[in-house]
Amino acid sequence: MNILLLGSGGREHALAWKLAQSPACTRLYAAPGNPGIAEEAECVALEVTDHSAVIAFCAGNAIGLVVVGPEAPLVDGLSDSLRAAGVPVFGPSQAAAQLEGSKGFTKDLCARAGIPTAGYVRTSSLEEARAALTRFSPPYVLKADGLAAGKGVVIAETLADAEAALADMFAGAFGGAGAQVVIEEFMQGEEASFFALTDGTTIVPFGSAQDHKRVGDGDTGPNTGGMGAYSPAPVLTAELQARVMAEIIEPTVRTMREDGVPYSGVLFAGLMLTAEGPKLIEYNARFGDPECQVLMMLLRDNLAHMMWLCATGALDELDEESPEFEACTALTVVMAANGYPGSPDKGGAINLGGPHHDLVKIFHAGTALVDGALVASGGRVLAVTATGASVTEAQARAYAAVDAISFPSGFCRRDIGWREVAREQSGEI
Repeated sequence: MNILLLGSGGREHALAWKLAQSPACTRLYAAPGNPGIAEEAECVALEVTDHSAVIAFCAGNAIGLVVVGPEAPLVDGLSDSLRAAGVPVFGPSQAAAQLEGSKGFTKDLCARAGIPTAGYVRTSSLEEARAALTRFSPPYVLKADGLAAGKGVVIAETLADAEAALADMFAGAFGGAGAQVVIEEFMQGEEASFFALTDGTTIVPFGSAQDHKRVGDGDTGPNTGGMGAYSPAPVLTAELQARVMAEIIEPTVRTMREDGVPYSGVLFAGLMLTAEGPKLIEYNARFGDPECQVLMMLLRDNLAHMMWLCATGALDELDEESPEFEACTALTVVMAANGYPGSPDKGGAINLGGPHHDLVKIFHAGTALVDGALVASGGRVLAVTATGASVTEAQARAYAAVDAISFPSGFCRRDIGWREVAREQSGEI
C-alpha cells in the first residue's frame, strides 16, 4: 500500500526509515519531511492544517494509510477528517487526542478510572492558581494544560518561584496552552516511558525507554523536548510493565471506549516509578521524540502492517502478542542548536562526517538544505542513535559518532544514559 507520513522531525525520520523497510509499504510519501526523510520517502509540499488538501492528495495517490507523526494535527482533528473521507489513519481522533492535548482532561479521567497518578487541581485564573498552591508542599509542579512542545512544565522549588511561574503562564509564556494550569503533587522516583499500540479494544505492549528532559548534564537546566533517550529501560521490569498495563493502560483504553471516545494509535505513558508503584505523569498521543528513534532502531517487525491493523480496528489479528525487538540496547544523543530550548541559532553548517559504524543511524530533526549544504533549521537538529550489547556500549558508540560530526553552532549533553551506565558499572542490573 501507499503510505503518507506527516511530520518533519527526528521522530518522523525514524518512522520513515522503519516504514520504508516494511514489506507492506509500496510507496512512501512524507509531508513536509526533511533532508533525512527525503532519503527514505518522496517529500511533498502539503500543509497539514489544510485538511482538504491532505484528503485530495490521498485520493490522488491511492494512499492506503496515513501516519500522523506530531501531536498538533491530531489535536486539530486531522484524523477525523481523513476517516470521514474513508482514509485509514494511524493516530487518535481529536476527542481522544485530548489525552495529550489537555493535562486536565487526563487527570480527570485518571480520577474517574482509579488510575494511579499525582494529586492535582485544575485552575483557570492566576488568582485561583495562587490559592490552590496552599494545598501543596514544595517543590510545586505546574503544567500548562495544552500543547507546549514538551516545555510547558515548571518545577518550582519555592512558593515565590511558583507564583512567578504561574504569572508567566497566565501571561502567555506558553501561548494558549497556559490558559489553564494544572498544579500537581510532586512525585518522588525515577521516570520511565512505556508504549502500547491499540485499536481502541485490543492493546499490544510496544516497549519502554528513558528520556532526558533537562538541557544540561546531570539533569540540570530547563526542560526541553528531550535531549536523548535509551531503550529498553531496565528499571521498568517485566513485573512493573505488567502493573502498568493492568493499572494504567488498560483502564485508560477501557474508559475512553466506554466514554464514547475510543483511542486508536500509540499510547505513550510517561511514568514515575514511586515507592507505591508506577504512577502516570502524563500521556502523549504519538511516539515520543527522541524515544521513537531508539524504539525504531530495535524494532524487527513490520511497522506498516501493525499501524494498518490499528487504523482498521483489527489489531487482534496480529500474529504475536507483542512486537519483536532486537535483544540489545539503543541509545540516542540529540544535537541541538545553541540557544535551545530558548531561541535556537539557526543556519549553522553541519557536516555529518563518516563513514559511521554500521550500528549507528543519524536521524534528522531540524535540518534543511541551503544551496546543497546541510544546515540547522530548528532547536533539536540531529538524533545520533546507536545500538550495543549494553547501555554503556551503545553510549560509547553514539558519542563516537557525535564526535565525528562537525556542528560548530550546536551542542549536546555528554551523559545520556548516565543512570543506567552507573548501574551497569556497579553491577546493580
